[in-house]
Amino acid sequence: MKILITGAKGFVGKNLVVELRNQGYTDLLEYDVDSIPESLDQYTQECDFVFHLAGVNRPEKQEDFMAGNFGFTSILLENLKKHNNKAPVLITSSTQAALDNPYGQSKKAGEDLIFQYGKDNQTPVYVYRLPNVFGKWCRPNYNSAVATFCHNIANDLPIQVNDPDVTMNLVYIDDVVKSFIDILTTSDRKKLTQIAYQHVEPVHTIRLGEIVNLIEKFKESRINLQIPNMNNIFAKKLYSTYLSYLPKDKFSYFLKMNTDQRGSFTEFLKSPDRGQVSVNISKPHITKGNHWHHTKNEKFLVVSGKGVIRFRKIDSDGIIEYFVSGDKLEVVDIPVGYTHNIENLGDTDMVTITWVNEIFDKEKPDTFSLEV
Repeated sequence: MKILITGAKGFVGKNLVVELRNQGYTDLLEYDVDSIPESLDQYTQECDFVFHLAGVNRPEKQEDFMAGNFGFTSILLENLKKHNNKAPVLITSSTQAALDNPYGQSKKAGEDLIFQYGKDNQTPVYVYRLPNVFGKWCRPNYNSAVATFCHNIANDLPIQVNDPDVTMNLVYIDDVVKSFIDILTTSDRKKLTQIAYQHVEPVHTIRLGEIVNLIEKFKESRINLQIPNMNNIFAKKLYSTYLSYLPKDKFSYFLKMNTDQRGSFTEFLKSPDRGQVSVNISKPHITKGNHWHHTKNEKFLVVSGKGVIRFRKIDSDGIIEYFVSGDKLEVVDIPVGYTHNIENLGDTDMVTITWVNEIFDKEKPDTFSLEV
């Protein structure tokens, strides 16, 4: 299958192209503003499917809206008709096509044109009225508030929020691309063409101020180590988007290592609903722990070195031992009501990954000293 993509170097086009390649499509006919105009004639003769993503949204003159969004669509369709190519055409419009402004008018004109083309030529056409799209590779300080806020906050640049109560409808770029490819691979085109407009799901409706607050929390997470709640689908997608705007010299950040003669203890990640993860380094022949908990529970995973984890029920004399090492990864649950310790039996540092079901609260540590 030969697939023509106009606007292939734009935000949506770039994401679509890489995912098509991921899925094994190799014959992609990419057309963009810097392409040789004559190549469009060849591409419209050969293609089996058209993703028409090219458009204008920030022209120097208002009349360029119509030239870019209606005029180029006309040229594309005329080329397809000239070659009697009835390849399906998917076009991206905007929810602003319902509004009475130069951009919206140009998008509506493009929609009307493509619907009429499909009717006249018995060709499947699919029109997406997209709301705001966010995700990786979107150009900041252009026409996306999300991209601008992510870029500026990640790069310590100022942002301007005129009205935090403005409500935004957003779709995520991966959801957009999935919907497009579903159209490409569908076996029931007749059913789909009976729908006036195609829609991407889910649509995330959220206030502008909430978006900014989330992004600022993402930045603070490097200090407080608290990652966002990934059960919130929008927060999960926005966090991924934010990370894509980190400056190249700030991909990493240091953690505070609490060190003493026994080794070190370093908190790694925290989550209000999922507890925290830490890294515990024990020097050779050092024993750590000798305490127990009422409700707090932990998991120990030795990833380097060798040692022994010992347990004793606080009202019993019997000691239970688990010998662990980085050579065979084994998770050991630390049950409540058992005092426990971990001893490094080797001559090198032992590294243990620890998960605990709650973030440490110094006011309520739920930790009581008692020798095993």
